[in-house]
Amino acid sequence: MNDRVEAGASQQPSAEPSPWNVPNALTVLRILMVPLFLVLLLADGGNDVTLRWWALIVFLLAMFTDFVDGYLARRNDLITNFGKIADPIADKSLMAAALIGLAIIVELPWWVPVIILVREFGITVLRFFMIRIAVMPASRGGKVKTVLQTAAIGLFLLVFPLSAVLPSVVYVILLILAWVIMTAAIVSTIVTGVDYCVQAAKLYKDAKNGGNAQSDGDAQRG
Repeated sequence: MNDRVEAGASQQPSAEPSPWNVPNALTVLRILMVPLFLVLLLADGGNDVTLRWWALIVFLLAMFTDFVDGYLARRNDLITNFGKIADPIADKSLMAAALIGLAIIVELPWWVPVIILVREFGITVLRFFMIRIAVMPASRGGKVKTVLQTAAIGLFLLVFPLSAVLPSVVYVILLILAWVIMTAAIVSTIVTGVDYCVQAAKLYKDAKNGGNAQSDGDAQRG
C-alpha cells in the first residue's frame, strides 16, 4: 500500500513555476512599452525625425524582449499560465500599435493593418477556443510570418528618418524593399491563417468523431 502511494505521489505533475519570474517581467515590460512607442511614433504627426528614431529603438527593444523572455522561459522551465496569456497579448498589442500608428500617419494604407490584425486576433481567439480540444502550437509558417512582419514594420519605421540623410534613390529602394517584405508578410499572414483554420476544423472533427465512437461503445457495453 505504502509503495503504491509513494509511486503515485512521484508521478504527480510538478507544480507550476511562480509567475514572479524574469520572462514574465519582460512580457509586462513589453506591454508597458506599447503606449510609449505609440506616443513617440505619433508625436507631431510622425514628422519629428528624432522621435521617430526613438520609436524605432523602442520597437526593436520590445521585439528583443519577446525573443529573450521566450528563450529564458524555455531554458529555465519557467513557462506559466500567466505567460501563456500575457505573451501573445504583448506581441499582438505591439504589432497592432505599429500597424495602426503607421496608418494614422499615412505611411501605410488602412487595408494593411485591417487584413493583418483581423487574422492575428481571429486566430488568437480560435486557439483559445480550441484549448478545450487540443493545444495548437505555433507553426513554422507562423514564425516566418512574425519575422516578416517585424522586418517590414522596422523598415517602414526606418525609412522616414533615413530620408533626411540619404539620397532620394536610396530612399526609394528602401521603400520598395519595405513594401516587398510587407507584401510577403501579408501573404504569409493569410496563408498561415487559413492553415490554422484547417487544422482547427480537423481537430474538432477528430474530437467529435472520437466522442461519438466512445458514446457508441458505452451504449454497446450497456
